[in-house]
Amino acid sequence: MRKNIVAGNWKMNTTLPEGLELAKNVNKALENVDAKCDVIICTPFTHLASVNAVIDKNKLGLGAENCADHRSGAYTGEISAPMVASTGATYVILGHSERRQYYGETSETLKEKVALALENGLTPIFCIGEVLEERENGTAFDVVKAQIEEALFNLSAEDFGKLILAYEPVWAIGTGKTATDDQAEEMHAFIRGVIADKYGKEVAENTSILYGGSCKPSNAKALFAKPNVDGGLIGGAALDADSFMGIVTAFE
Repeated sequence: MRKNIVAGNWKMNTTLPEGLELAKNVNKALENVDAKCDVIICTPFTHLASVNAVIDKNKLGLGAENCADHRSGAYTGEISAPMVASTGATYVILGHSERRQYYGETSETLKEKVALALENGLTPIFCIGEVLEERENGTAFDVVKAQIEEALFNLSAEDFGKLILAYEPVWAIGTGKTATDDQAEEMHAFIRGVIADKYGKEVAENTSILYGGSCKPSNAKALFAKPNVDGGLIGGAALDADSFMGIVTAFE
């Protein structure tokens, strides 16, 4: 059975003291809640080891926001998958639209990152999604299918089964716009179909697919009620413990 998951992506926010405070607040809030989902926070690299030391890993998962496409070497400023794993983190966000847009990440780059993440025991939260022009010109489904095929379909069924996918309608990130519940469900069902065509129904049914476009406490319940929406990859709302917990508790 696939898992319901709420994962916070802090992006380039919070100093280390601020991040520790936020992590502690989320961790404390989880003590008083019977969460109907797995809860993960993905923090800046600088925070990982320190946050790992102050959270209950039985209640709260920890992830990085990226990793390099090389194991080690002369790549100044990069952070490798083994480095991420050494901090105690067990998840890593890969292929986020901001990485694709601002840093030119391609499917070939991401193929390497996914392989290295899996090799080092990290669970990739792999992001896919279309920009506004692609949504409006009718190519959204083709774009998302290509992103999956090009970066992930080299994996064995066993390795693919270790991934979490996150659908991000790029036009809904940080814009205040949100895909309707039906738009999200339509794309999530399509993604599950693409997986089933390659790996079979069982792998598809066991893959968690998160929604990642301006999910907030006010709309999370309706989104999560859809049969193919298994949770959320949360941006802005993850920077406030109360807002984040409002999404965590949106599962019936």
